[in-house]
Amino acid sequence: MTTGRTTSWHRFSLAAFWRRRLRPWRTRRLLEVHLLVLFLLTAVASTALFLSCRQVQHSAEALASREAPAVQGLAATRLAALRAGQEARALVKMDLTGVTGSGEAYRSQLSAADQGLSRIADRTDQDLGTVKGLLATYSNSLGLGTSLYPDQPLMRKQKLEEADSLLTRDSVGLVPRLEALQGVQLKHAEATATMGQWQRGGWWLAELALALVGLTLLSALFVLRDRCGRDWNPYLLAAFVLTVLLAVFPLMAMSSTQDDLGGAVKDLRQITDVPRRSGTEPADAQRYVTKKSEEVRQKMTDDAWTAPVYQGTFVGSLLAIVLPALGLGLRLDNDYWR
Repeated sequence: MTTGRTTSWHRFSLAAFWRRRLRPWRTRRLLEVHLLVLFLLTAVASTALFLSCRQVQHSAEALASREAPAVQGLAATRLAALRAGQEARALVKMDLTGVTGSGEAYRSQLSAADQGLSRIADRTDQDLGTVKGLLATYSNSLGLGTSLYPDQPLMRKQKLEEADSLLTRDSVGLVPRLEALQGVQLKHAEATATMGQWQRGGWWLAELALALVGLTLLSALFVLRDRCGRDWNPYLLAAFVLTVLLAVFPLMAMSSTQDDLGGAVKDLRQITDVPRRSGTEPADAQRYVTKKSEEVRQKMTDDAWTAPVYQGTFVGSLLAIVLPALGLGLRLDNDYWR
């Protein structure tokens, strides 16, 4: 009994306090102030929420369509070039250069490297011309070292050493250049997936504005019940429920997307590092990169459900502006403006 009386007294005292605070205001002016405040707050909240969701969605799309494929393509190109040299040296070592079809293994790797560069050409702003030229020269040296000079082992050795130099020479070789390009591309991916200060500020602004919208809606409902004798306004109730949904679901969805972006960048970093590990065979590294690339693709695919949330946020943001305007506007029009 004591607890029930305490609760009732608390509610009564809260209502009495609110009545005292609002008593100096005329009902019409009070409703008009609520209408204006709700319009401004919902406009700010909707804009901040929409732009924040759009930024996260844009980052996810950019990472999935440009940055991640570019990092993966550069890693695959480098590994294919390394494996082509390995296959060519094995071919010469086993003295199989004269066997028909014996050079298909390294040629297929060179073809894969060339196709990899072609696929990522439109996914990066970096200049790939020098790398493409080095790859063509490297392919030519491997071809000369495995197909010509069958009776001149010294010439064959010289061509293969020339190919190795083109592949691994410090700073200017094919592999170091690909590593440099991949490092820059990885930084681009990290910048794309990282939430900046302005973006965090946008989320804080959206959540704060939505909280104020909820409080203002409750205040408007109290005024309508206390001053106008209206128990519930369906438009304001719907707006309050919508405000709660907008404060929770977009934040949860985009937070999940942001976590997946961070996981994808972590996988991309591992893709970048694995070929550099000592003792890692190019074939093993290629399988690892393929596996990690599939994991990145799966993470991006799993976030496809956030697109409807983004679209729903846009529609909900518009309704959050319209519903309070209808609820208070119709009441003012019926009771005071006419």
